This record gives sequence, structure tokens and C-alpha cells, in this order.
Amino acid sequence: MGMWVGKGRKARRSYGFDEVALVPGELTINPNDVDTCCEIGGIKLQAPIIASSMDGVVDVNFAVAMGKLGGAAVLHLEGISTRYENPEEAVEKIITCDPNESTVVIQDVYSEPIKKELITKRIGEIKAARVPAIVSCSPQAAGEFGPIARDAGCDIFAIQSTVISVKHESSEYEPLDLHRFCEDMKIPVLLGNCVDYHVAITLMETGCQGIFVGIGPGTACTSRGVLGIGVPQITATCDCAAARDFYYKKTGRYVPVITDGGMATGGDVCKAFAAGADAVMLGNAFARANEAPGKGYHWGMAMPHPSLPRGTCIKVGTTGTLEEILYGPARLDDGTQNLVGALATSMGSLGAHSIREMQLVNMIIAPSIQTEGKVYQTAPRVGMRK
Repeated sequence: MGMWVGKGRKARRSYGFDEVALVPGELTINPNDVDTCCEIGGIKLQAPIIASSMDGVVDVNFAVAMGKLGGAAVLHLEGISTRYENPEEAVEKIITCDPNESTVVIQDVYSEPIKKELITKRIGEIKAARVPAIVSCSPQAAGEFGPIARDAGCDIFAIQSTVISVKHESSEYEPLDLHRFCEDMKIPVLLGNCVDYHVAITLMETGCQGIFVGIGPGTACTSRGVLGIGVPQITATCDCAAARDFYYKKTGRYVPVITDGGMATGGDVCKAFAAGADAVMLGNAFARANEAPGKGYHWGMAMPHPSLPRGTCIKVGTTGTLEEILYGPARLDDGTQNLVGALATSMGSLGAHSIREMQLVNMIIAPSIQTEGKVYQTAPRVGMRK
């Protein structure tokens, strides 16, 4: 399998969102009759969409707003919210600095030590609003912060890094035992990020309740450019979804797949589900919400790295309320608003009653779609006579 890229070396062709399209079948359904719900870690989400654990996207207030709208948001325990009693002041330093100095400024902001008492406080603030409290941190910090988060009432704990693996070697520290961690936490644990079939299976075997798929696809992350690693999201999602289905047949335990990053429009979100996702995680789209702490600015969580910063601080602007981005009414025609409505309409057009049925719809390789999209932008709007 694969094509020759040089003498003795083969490479496998992979696909991103711009290179595929979804094919309607014999059945169509009223979008109001489809079920877009999903379940992650025992929590049922009306909107199968999770806000990414980035400081320009999620703080306590955003997590509460997202939870009340039927979605979920992940608060980063190594972010600004647990370093500063008043995180708004730290965010202000980042979004008002000279763009040419953003990396240095962000590194300085994140040099403030994490305060364990703030972990407990932030989770308590989210729980007080009676919405799910979902938090994340890196594998290096999970052993320390996991029990604190659990005891504070956290509902789901996520471990996320640029690349995660069950087998990790280090001469400088004791690697985290993911099997033992998932067992000891006594609450659902999500693991990421991965892009490979075999890695996905080994992660599921730890006892985790979900995996994140995606290495460096986001607009605020430059890991692919800096490190040269990653797989386009359609192929990565398909491979990890195949691992999920194999693992389910083998064990009877279903481990949801969450496609994380790389989706710029509602159409991309729909394609992620068609590729096999159970839920999606978005950063850029929610960084544009009125409620986002970054006030229209977005930066990657690998950007503050002390020795190898990867990311950029970008101005994405503010396009509307969180409710408009999730449910509409859409006031923009660029596909960044009413994401749940777009998903429901796509499911109805494809004859999918549920997310599980959406994972089975036909897909074609259609790289010309991107060109057609560019032409369409200059054409009259839908519903107008050409």
C-alpha cells in the first residue's frame, strides 16, 4: 500500500477536509428529526462539539456558557486560569502586545507558577453553575494535577500533548503509566493526541473513555511546520475510527473518537463525522465568540514552550455570540456560524438519523471542490436567480 516517493521508500496518500465531499443517498430526512447528540465519558452532549483547551478560547465563564448550551469546553490546568487570580489581566498583556514580540510576551506570562489552589477553585466555579467540569493537562503534570482535579469534583480529565503514546522513554523523569492513571482516577479520562490506527488501539487499551485525533492541524499551531509530523484529518480520523470499531468488536467497549482541530467551516465539521468522529473539538471557531476570553485573539498552547515555541498569536476577530456559532441564526455566510444546524442539515441530506449513521455515509475524493468554492464566493447567494 502506498506510492514510491524515492528509491526504496514508499509513502501512503492521505486526505484533508478540502479533498473530499459527501454523497447523498436514497433517503433524506427533515433536519429537525435527526439526533446530533453524543456521549463522552457518560455525559450526554446535545451538541457533539467541544471547545478546545486553549486560553484564548476557554476560561471559567466560557465553560459555563458552553455547558448551558449543550456542548462542552475544556479548561487547561496549565493555562492562565490556574496561574493568575485575575486571568483577564494576563490575557490583556498578550492581546495588546506588539505582534513581533508575542512569543516573548506569552512565554513571560506563562512563566508564572501554577497555583494548585486555583485548580480547585476553577473547577468549583464551573461546578457551581451545574455544568460538566472538563479539564486537561500534559502527561508530565497529570500525575500531580489529576488527583487534585478529581477531588475538586471534576467530571472528565483529559491528558493532551502534541503526540501521546503508551510507550514513552525518558532519562530525565519517570513516564506516566497511562494504564494505572486511568484506573486510579476513578473518573473518565480522555487521551490525545494521536493520528495512527495502532496507537489508537493501545490508547483504548489503557481504559480511557475517549481519544483525541489530530497533530498540528489547527490555525494557531505550527507543529507540522516546525516538527514535520502529522496526518491530514480525514485520513487520521478514518484510521482511528477503524481502531475504535475493531476494539469495540473485540471487547464490547465503545471508546469515542474526537477529531481535534483543522475544521474551518461547518462543512469540515460534517466531514469529520462522516470520517468516523463521535465528537469534534474546535478552537478557532470559538475564539471568535463574544464570550471568548481572548477577545478575538487565538494562540496555541505549545506557544509558551521555553525551548521550542510552536504556534502563533493570530487575530481571528469576533463574529457573534456563542449561541449563534452553535445554533444560529447565522449572520455570516462563511460556514462559521450555526455549526449544529449545519450538521443536522447535512445529516438530513445524507439520510443519517444519528451520529453513528453519519459515520457510514458515502464519501468521494473531490479535490476540485475547493476551486468550486472559490468560484461560488463570487456567484449570487443561494436562493437568488443567477
